[in-house]
Amino acid sequence: IVAVELGYFQDEGLKNVKTMMFHSGPACVEALIYGKADFGTMGDTTAIIVASTGQPVKIIASHGGGENRHRIIARYGSGIESIRDLVGKKIAVKKGTSTHGGLMLLAKKYGLNLDPYLVDMSPSDQLTALAAGAVDAIVASEPTPSIAEVKGYGYEVATCGGLNNTYPILLVVRTDFAEKHPKVVVKVLKALIRATEFIREHPKEAAAILANLTGIPTEAVEKAMSYHYYQVKLDDEVKNSLNSMAAFLKEIGKIESLPDLDEAMDDSYLREALEELQTG
Repeated sequence: IVAVELGYFQDEGLKNVKTMMFHSGPACVEALIYGKADFGTMGDTTAIIVASTGQPVKIIASHGGGENRHRIIARYGSGIESIRDLVGKKIAVKKGTSTHGGLMLLAKKYGLNLDPYLVDMSPSDQLTALAAGAVDAIVASEPTPSIAEVKGYGYEVATCGGLNNTYPILLVVRTDFAEKHPKVVVKVLKALIRATEFIREHPKEAAAILANLTGIPTEAVEKAMSYHYYQVKLDDEVKNSLNSMAAFLKEIGKIESLPDLDEAMDDSYLREALEELQTG
């Protein structure tokens, strides 16, 4: 969004960039596979599922993430003070997502089984349910937790951090598009690198851009952004996080086999983009 609004794609000579907003990772993947989109940005869970099924796409970068970006928010009066207090409570989470994976990893760390208490619910419905007292807690990725706090729906109990997972947000490209238009892929990455630099250097201005386009309160956007890192990379930290989440997804039966990340990831375009920016 920031790259589009600040004209970074146009600066790279990409004049006809069209953006599409999807409410879920699977919808984004469908657009890629059926040729309705050339690039897609998605969470780690969706990217892993795609990689495990051998779809004709490549993970070419992570442009953000954060080990604390998945948070547990409890409603006032729920009596929940720690993760152990979640046992026996009604917990809303979108199942099969990165957030769900983080929650299960956290529960495993504390020797808890929270499965019987989970209610499958989208982030937008979670906010409604929390405000109405229909659930005791929600577990979601930003900006949902920050929206809940800013609107007075609840308070933080814990994050899904400290589990050696940064829950990276990934940029994926159709393999056939990348092979036919490698220079375009490099230009897209250069624009995103500039955008992440802008976000790091001008967080309030970036938050204002996002708030204006999404309708989310600026205070919530600023708070949500504080739980993320903004950097375009595809390093061992990203790969290790993906491996950790892939193991969880296989454990719960979401994927049948672990993906070959060396095959699914391609950092050649990013290396070229970084080199051009350094020499340019």
